[in-house]
This record gives sequence, C-alpha cells and structure tokens, in this order.
Amino acid sequence: MYKNQGISGQPLQKQGRNTIRVTGKGTVEVKPSKAETIFGVSAESSSLAEAQAEAAQTISRIQDALIRIGVPEESIQTSSYSVFPQYDFQDGKQIFRGYKAEHLLRVIVSPVEAAGRVLDTSAENGANIISSVRLLADEAKPQKQALSLAVIDAYEKASVIAKTLHVQLVKTPAAVTEGIIAPGQPIPREAGMSVKSAAAGTSIEPGAMEVTAYVTADFVY
Repeated sequence: MYKNQGISGQPLQKQGRNTIRVTGKGTVEVKPSKAETIFGVSAESSSLAEAQAEAAQTISRIQDALIRIGVPEESIQTSSYSVFPQYDFQDGKQIFRGYKAEHLLRVIVSPVEAAGRVLDTSAENGANIISSVRLLADEAKPQKQALSLAVIDAYEKASVIAKTLHVQLVKTPAAVTEGIIAPGQPIPREAGMSVKSAAAGTSIEPGAMEVTAYVTADFVY
C-alpha cells in the first residue's frame, strides 16, 4: 500500500532563475520479515563468583534449548553483560547486600511469529528479563519505492503551483535533497505488532511497518 501526503511549496528566485521549491513525501507499507528479541538473566548472590556462575549456567541452558527448537547458533549473540554491587539503605546508611550479574542475549528469528516460541522457551529455561522485541524488514526495495513516490509527489505539487501562476514548469528539478525514515529503527511495540500471552504460549503478531522518504526539490520555470 502506497500513500502520498501533500506539503506546501513556494516560488523563489535562485541564481537568477525563477524557482518553485516544494517538499514531497512518499510512504510504503511493508511487512516485517524478522524479529529481534533481547532477553536474558539477572542473578543475585552475596558472592560475586556465585552470581556470575548462576547467570552463566542459566544462559547456557537457554542457548541449548533454543538450538534444540531450531534457532541457528549464529543467530544467538550476547547483547550485554554487566556485574554490579547491590546495596540496601537503612537509617540513611548504605549497606552492602551482594552482587547482581546480568547477561542479555540478542536473538534474531524469521518468520516474526517464531519470536513467541523463542520467548516462551527462554522463560521456561530460566530467563527472567524480557528487554525488547523489535520488528525488522528488508529496507532496500521499499526505500526506493518511497523515494520514487516522494519525487512524484513533489512534481505534482510544483505543477499545481505553476498552473496557478500561469507559468511553464521544467519537469526535471534543478536540485533535489532527500531523506529516509527506515523500518530498521526502533519503533513502539504498538506501532508494529501485538503480543498476546495465553496458556498455549506467547504469540507475536506482526503488523504493517512504514518506510517514508522526503525530498525537497527546486523546479525552474
């Protein structure tokens, strides 16, 4: 599905030429083909070594379980690892409580619907942190389509302005500046998918994502 939205233009003079400058917008809806999930383990202990060992054992168990359900080993990567002390505060005093080890994995799966099983399997094997789920799509073709629509949109608006002014427009723009908003960037969960939890497991249902291109074009008349 393609969408265009109009933005006003203005006539001006540029380097001795009469010019109409307009901004065009083109939007293409795409279906995400992959899901990036980030989740992991947080383990606490009075001993640094014990906290690290518990986190490592749980992560290893999760990795083995994911491989058993068909997730390629190369798709499972460490997203972050941190260890820091924990404190309680009593009567205004800081009292050392122990250590927390946190290990997060980054797993990319395809199709998107497979992310639900990945999250459920991870939770069943000890994951106690679900950081994020992000939808990903192939950007190359949609970016070109959106850019093409933006150029068409800009020309149509320039034509309307030229017709109103009763001047002859040169179809080829003298200058074009472009910009792209691509779907690979983080998006709010509600904008691109829905997550449902039930007795049967977590269901990730992908929705439409948008690639938007903007161009600013100068047309001579």
